[in-house]
Amino acid sequence: MQQPGGMPVPAGIGPSGHLRLPPGGAVPAPDTGAATPDPAHAGVAVLLIGPAGAGKTTVARHWAQARPVPTAHISLDDVREWVRSGFADPRAGWDDRSEAQYRLARRTCGFAARNFLANGISCILDDAVFPDRPAIGLGGWKRHVGPGLIPVVLLPGLEVVLERNASRTGTRRLSDEEVATIHGRMAGWYGAGLPIIDNSRHDVATTARMLDDAVSRSLSSPAQW
Repeated sequence: MQQPGGMPVPAGIGPSGHLRLPPGGAVPAPDTGAATPDPAHAGVAVLLIGPAGAGKTTVARHWAQARPVPTAHISLDDVREWVRSGFADPRAGWDDRSEAQYRLARRTCGFAARNFLANGISCILDDAVFPDRPAIGLGGWKRHVGPGLIPVVLLPGLEVVLERNASRTGTRRLSDEEVATIHGRMAGWYGAGLPIIDNSRHDVATTARMLDDAVSRSLSSPAQW
């Protein structure tokens, strides 16, 4: 294959100029023998976990935009809502169809993350991952993205989550009962060994800096999960 003007295209580079994603490629686990990388410049894949109303999407978007190196934000809810006709609205109840659409969205996000990483672009994903469903939650994300994925939990207090959820609209606004149930299940992350950020009293910029600190610690000493 040649570029315009007759110049050959380097091996592995597609006609768009981007690196072709190798089969099975994934973000590798960090080398713990090296010096602690600067989190602002390190190539990373971060999974931001938290209940509805925790501020995951807002914090993830801010964190990605503020980094001095190319970084993408991949929101599971955004990808899930790509389905227009036949969308399985979680407010109507959890069933096989909604479960299948969540799984499909997670696989799609994982593929996107690997593709960005293969082309030198870091990424942050956000999802409500439950600690009592390890095979589907963290285990699934690890299979989709790779062993170097850095999970961080964003878990403000219930009152804060309820207030933020009340300001949401559309399919992303849940009932108070659902939010309380999800928040209670998320409390299971305490003691699980993952970094946890309580952003109840912090603005977005401060929370993003706390996320940088959590990523730095995870690069230096990866959590066992």
